[in-house]
Amino acid sequence: MTHRQVTLAEVAKHAKVSLATASRVLNGSTRQVSAELRDRVLATARELGYLPNASAQALARNTSSLVGLVVHDIADPYFSSIAAGVTRVAEEAGLIVVLGTTTREPERELALLSTLRAHRARAVVLVGTRTTDEAATRRLAAEIEAFQAQGGRVACVSQAHLPADTVVPANTPGAHDLAASLAGQGHREFAVLAGPERLLAARDRLDGFRAGLAAHGVELAGHNIVHGAFTRDGGHAAMHELLDRGTGARCVFAVNDVMAVGAMAAMRERGLRSPDDVAVAGFGDIPTLSDLVPALTTVRLPLEEIGERAARLALEGEAPPEPRTVEVAAKVVLRDSTGIPG
Repeated sequence: MTHRQVTLAEVAKHAKVSLATASRVLNGSTRQVSAELRDRVLATARELGYLPNASAQALARNTSSLVGLVVHDIADPYFSSIAAGVTRVAEEAGLIVVLGTTTREPERELALLSTLRAHRARAVVLVGTRTTDEAATRRLAAEIEAFQAQGGRVACVSQAHLPADTVVPANTPGAHDLAASLAGQGHREFAVLAGPERLLAARDRLDGFRAGLAAHGVELAGHNIVHGAFTRDGGHAAMHELLDRGTGARCVFAVNDVMAVGAMAAMRERGLRSPDDVAVAGFGDIPTLSDLVPALTTVRLPLEEIGERAARLALEGEAPPEPRTVEVAAKVVLRDSTGIPG
């Protein structure tokens, strides 16, 4: 049996009201309808099995039950963990999360935010580091301002470079503390798998690590810095390149955990072991590290908490007169991959 969708016009006809009245009741218009007419329309809609048009409701209310979540790469456990926190807060508020991924392309991020604005999303959480592309940042800032002028809210997890509330992970301090901890263990010859030069998070972590080493009298040699994709495969390729250079480094910092995982795989392919041949450290403390042997030294960020805090900034209370910044601390976790047990 084929079920035909009941129209708003049919509801209005059966309830003996105008189409405008039926729309005001069922699409959530702010214009008032008498209690008698409202009850009649709602009863008729239930009887006929009418399903409200979500787009029409969003237009009538100038908002919707949608929360946009835009991340660089949902396959990366860093982003999926943050997404879990965002989703938890949104669902507790009775809202629906719509996910978009950018593959770290600024134009894709801009297009997703524009689409969510067109659908009258209530709020959007943008998760991902900014880039050195100032023109792209200006275009995104303009789109955020347009979204918020329409009544929506935006929160970011990144650097505080956009006109929106932002949760800022402690990238530079965390990497600085990691370098200090590794130098304190006695490591002296370092290399960094530094990620793309245009990504600010990668740059901040490299800068923090270099400064932490310098504070302990250790210099990071330029030939021991290898840039690559911010992914597992990027870490894998960067580690092979580092080894091909004949590096003397005996401790390698990968600027995120998935790069560190790729680096350790490359080492195994070359017959090397961690930490016996080369110690390895990462950044983020993603959940899947519990399955890695040896256990990876890293910098722990409370990833789900970061997502929760960003979602609350976007959903709770009135819009602030000026964007707020929430800094989230990081903690060094020393594990077997740098020669320190558990």
